[in-house]
Amino acid sequence: MRHEPGALTEEQATRMLAGMNEVIRAGEEMRRLRTEMIKLFAGFGWTQDKIARITEMSQPAVSKQMTRFAADDPLPRMGLALEQPDAAWLQGRLWALAEEVAEALDAARCARFVGALARGRKHFTPESTDELRRLLEADLRLGAAELPATFRAAYDEISRALDTGPKPAAAGSDPDPARAPAPASVSRTVARQLQRDRLRGDS
Repeated sequence: MRHEPGALTEEQATRMLAGMNEVIRAGEEMRRLRTEMIKLFAGFGWTQDKIARITEMSQPAVSKQMTRFAADDPLPRMGLALEQPDAAWLQGRLWALAEEVAEALDAARCARFVGALARGRKHFTPESTDELRRLLEADLRLGAAELPATFRAAYDEISRALDTGPKPAAAGSDPDPARAPAPASVSRTVARQLQRDRLRGDS
């Protein structure tokens, strides 16, 4: 293709739009996650008014979402105990710990990774989980004098569980066997918040 004087090249346009596309993709992912969270809240038995208030959506919009759920898959189930063995849950806990370390430690090695997760530039895979573990391990070792001992204890617990691998739920531990498990993104989100609350002493 002939390049006209004063026109953008394809490479320039690609670079210019890369950041915009990243934001758009992150927004779409967040909208999907919010829909899954509404489904989870409905499974808790929360009213539409309560869900609308929490999500800052209109009550009709929430009602429309929930009407679709009724004709869709069963509402998801989820236990809220912090110590759970599935990979997505453990990744959420690891993410929370990394956020706390990044906020508490100057020049934390995990800070860039945490920022990329928040912007949707990184996603959890076995490889990225291992990468975050290595960064956290270095931060916890080098920042041991500055960080609370609870951070190291949480890291050791999460790492042991990740190394051991997922375990089947114990008999009687499933909150509702008739329901499908929550999506991985929801498990990570809930675990992330519960772990941050635990580390901050809010739970």
